[in-house]
Amino acid sequence: MKFLWFRCDIIIPSTALAVFVVFLALVGFFVKREFDTAENAEQNCRMAEEALANADKFKSEGHSAFVLGYTGEVGKLLVDELNRLKIFKRIVLIGRRQVFLNVGPEFEQKVVDFENIDEYKDAFKDLDTGFCCLGTTRAKAGIQGFIRVDHDYVLLSAEIAKAQGCKHFTLVSSQGADKNSSFLYPRTKGQVEEALKVMHFNRLSIFRPGVLMCDRQESRPMEAAFRAVLKPVSYFFPTAITTPVQIVARAMINNAIASTNSSTLELHDNKAIHQLSGISKGCNNLRRSLSAPESTKTK
Repeated sequence: MKFLWFRCDIIIPSTALAVFVVFLALVGFFVKREFDTAENAEQNCRMAEEALANADKFKSEGHSAFVLGYTGEVGKLLVDELNRLKIFKRIVLIGRRQVFLNVGPEFEQKVVDFENIDEYKDAFKDLDTGFCCLGTTRAKAGIQGFIRVDHDYVLLSAEIAKAQGCKHFTLVSSQGADKNSSFLYPRTKGQVEEALKVMHFNRLSIFRPGVLMCDRQESRPMEAAFRAVLKPVSYFFPTAITTPVQIVARAMINNAIASTNSSTLELHDNKAIHQLSGISKGCNNLRRSLSAPESTKTK
């Protein structure tokens, strides 16, 4: 059968076969990513389990924190979790505008001008723990605006925080961050990570989540469509390439609470974030693997 100059009897079966092959390849990719064991997987799962037990001790030590980017998707969930857990005696939310928040008295908002952040050093004073969720998009802010927020604001704030007494700085970066990348987004994230490393915080925790799964209030049609396509992937392969924002927020808090004997630099990839959260399937897969009979384990 022909349609115009197309041989439908040849093209349709060939196209269907090609689609099926691509589908199988994608499934294979996701299966491999899902069941690959993350570096320090046992430690991550143990930290998640111990976080609850360590919470009272951590709280008794009288820690204080700041949150940058608290109006973003990860930042909002982080604030909600911090408000629920009550583990910091004081939390300063540093941002460009005042917003209504239903939080406890330990929270306070500080409005700053990031273009003149040096004038707001007192906002960071005596805060030993910092959570940085700052970020925008190239589509929203343009190339220069994106670099200004995701690179300059982050590093300027980190420098001031370090000088004002911050001991543990936690950054939400991105999967694939690479200072040598040809693409703007991963290159910028990678450059920020490298700059933070030489600031020599007592402890630097860098989180590299995959595609963040959330329902944004802000309208981003293309991003929403992409997430809709990934929803089945996140259901069947939850730790492969996607991360719900709640998972990131809880992992950051568990990591802050946990006592660790590791090096001052911690890089947590997507799978490690799931494991640290304690509320995903990340550690369940690991337990099943560790408890399997030796004969069934991959040599």
